Amino acid sequence: MELAYIPSPSSGVLYLGPVPLRGYAFSILAGLFVALWIVDRRWVARGGQKGTAWDIAFWAVPFGLVGGRLYHVITDYQLYFGEGRNWVDAFKIWEGGLGIWGAIALGAVGAWIGCRRRGIALPPYADALAPGLALAQAIGRWGNWFNQELYGRETDLPWALHITSTEGGRVPGYYHPTFLYESLWCVGVALLVIWADRRFKLGHGRAFALYVAAYCAGRFWIEYMRVDEAREILGLRLNNWTAMFVFVLAVVYFVMSAKLRPGRETVVEPGAAAAGGAAGGTTDGSAGGDGAPDAAGNGSGPGAAEPETAGKDGKAVSPEPEEEAGPKKPDAGSKKPDAGSKADASPEENDGAADKDATGPGDAKAEDAKAETARADSEEAAPGAAGSGSAASGDARSKDEAGSAKKS
Repeated sequence: MELAYIPSPSSGVLYLGPVPLRGYAFSILAGLFVALWIVDRRWVARGGQKGTAWDIAFWAVPFGLVGGRLYHVITDYQLYFGEGRNWVDAFKIWEGGLGIWGAIALGAVGAWIGCRRRGIALPPYADALAPGLALAQAIGRWGNWFNQELYGRETDLPWALHITSTEGGRVPGYYHPTFLYESLWCVGVALLVIWADRRFKLGHGRAFALYVAAYCAGRFWIEYMRVDEAREILGLRLNNWTAMFVFVLAVVYFVMSAKLRPGRETVVEPGAAAAGGAAGGTTDGSAGGDGAPDAAGNGSGPGAAEPETAGKDGKAVSPEPEEEAGPKKPDAGSKKPDAGSKADASPEENDGAADKDATGPGDAKAEDAKAETARADSEEAAPGAAGSGSAASGDARSKDEAGSAKKS
């Protein structure tokens, strides 16, 4: 008694008038758009420019499709060049037959060309692509369901796939839905890569290497369940050997990269970094950051102009550039006495202010000594000599006389 099973579509083609809509092609295209949407978001989050992922995909996608088809045709050439076969069918990609190994290998060549044209490195782009590529495979595997192909051994499990087609030597019955197993496995791989990338900050191609290793581990046991015709080497299907070989390469790369180039790239797209720096400078300027112009167009950074000062007539006067970094000599004719010298001087000593103008605060004691000497000389000087003395001596004598009058 049939309790449950996964039904197969009666036809893998839906016609809209004369235009055929094939389920296999639709699944592949849907997976590609999802992958590009994810890689674009991840690339921008890593510091790249929006749209770069789509520009690189312009090269990677065609190369990947050609590589996937070439791998399938080369490894299963008996399907197209054997007796009673038509070699023209090798170009009918819409009928199915894309090898992921060839798609990744030649697609990487196309991505490398696109990256070179954009002036960026391939490893960080591959890291951004990894989970999106896994989800693209998860969606694309449903194309095998539309074509009723690539199923496993017979089973009576409730999730068995019901095959109804007899085309190509198929035997109707209930089989393991290996397309579904691989689809679910790829979803798990995508989640694993996203988690590990956030947790350990994978860089330099290690996120992509993790995706490759995880996918190969699942592909090995899923491939071992399949019963469709394939080339075998030492009792194992060719894809099993390929999965093991690629798995080892991915693990070796992951370990060596972690030792030689730990951490993650700080700049993944130089053009985006330069644009971001210019935008950041504008934002800082509006907020009054260092080196940014203020409302008047002035700035405080190393290259900012010095502020203008106001002259006597109210007009703005730009300060002359300093010739030397050292201190300037004081101008005896224009410099005002410092507050320190005024505080040290007594009222009687204000007579020598003209002499003190040319001295600094450190000479206050010397000026005091000069003033005392001047007073002593004025007391001994003759009355006639007072008119020919210095202004400082006359002032000192007059103050001495005023002092003696008070005493008397």
